Amino acid sequence: MATDSKCIFCKIVRGEIPCYLVYEDAAVLAFLDIGPLAPGHLLLIPKNHYATMDELPEAEAQALGAVLPRLTSVVRRVTGAAGVNILQNNGRVAGQEVDHVHVHLIPRRDQDGLGYRWNPTKYAEGQAEALLKEYRQAMSP
Repeated sequence: MATDSKCIFCKIVRGEIPCYLVYEDAAVLAFLDIGPLAPGHLLLIPKNHYATMDELPEAEAQALGAVLPRLTSVVRRVTGAAGVNILQNNGRVAGQEVDHVHVHLIPRRDQDGLGYRWNPTKYAEGQAEALLKEYRQAMSP
């Protein structure tokens, strides 16, 4: 198992730091966030250490994705939430504070005051087409 001796999430995986464990399988752990944005806020992590999503092997990404629907359903049912934000901050500039891939499942209710900033913009003339071309080239085998 790939771990980082200084990573708090790796310490949780190794049992060196306790957590409020909600779910565990061979590849992932889900536990209550100790600094929740709302009661029932969960973190889902791969057991192996990868700092960012783009480092995560496909099989481990699939393991995270496979449990997300069930965890989302459980969060809604247990907390009575009307919805759930599923967030993955990738890199410090994107708000990632722990350098171990993790997905937040945050229960949401009307008027909960959490909100989030979403300021959409528009592409300049030809910019979307140019980006599309570059993305498609980068994605081809």
